[in-house]
Amino acid sequence: MKHVMIIDDSRIMRNIVKNIFATLKIPCNYLEAGDGTEALKLLGAEKVDLILLDWNMPNLSGIEFLKKVKAMDRYKEIPVIMVTSEAAKLNVVEAIKSGVTAYITKPINERVFLEKISKINF
Repeated sequence: MKHVMIIDDSRIMRNIVKNIFATLKIPCNYLEAGDGTEALKLLGAEKVDLILLDWNMPNLSGIEFLKKVKAMDRYKEIPVIMVTSEAAKLNVVEAIKSGVTAYITKPINERVFLEKISKINF
């Protein structure tokens, strides 16, 4: 079974993401974090196959978390999908330059979500 880390300061949003996986009939185990700092602590706890990451969070933002993870040899190959309300072109470009695998804007469209995870053979 795949292990997905969902990093979002909104518990509701984390539940929405889990519900989308369930609707798409993709069984997963989940690690959840409310911000990038908490996520970094959890990252070594078990294998992670995919990270879903919000941009705007307290303590350590999604983009800061992305840059830290992509700088670590141990984790840089984990696909990261940014799931955020930040739709400005400059933000998308910054995320791509920082190593994001895909970018989804909220509200999440299930078809788009499936397309993005299919491209990474998840």
